[in-house]
Amino acid sequence: MDTGEHTMHALFEQLGLASDEASVQAFIRQYSPLAEELALFDAPFWTASQAAFLREAFKQDADWAVVIDQLNLSLRG
Repeated sequence: MDTGEHTMHALFEQLGLASDEASVQAFIRQYSPLAEELALFDAPFWTASQAAFLREAFKQDADWAVVIDQLNLSLRG
């Protein structure tokens, strides 16, 4: 059972990405803006396992859904 805090940094760790503040911000800058018609999970920069995690966690309205939505909004802003 996952009892960790669900933050943007924790999400990046879960995805196997660098999770320090500078790396998170660099990722958002690099991949923004994400096209409105493209679902976050379908973005070409995810690995298959990363995309599957994001899709399933969001679809199931899991604890991660809020922070995944935050990432989605950050990539579109």
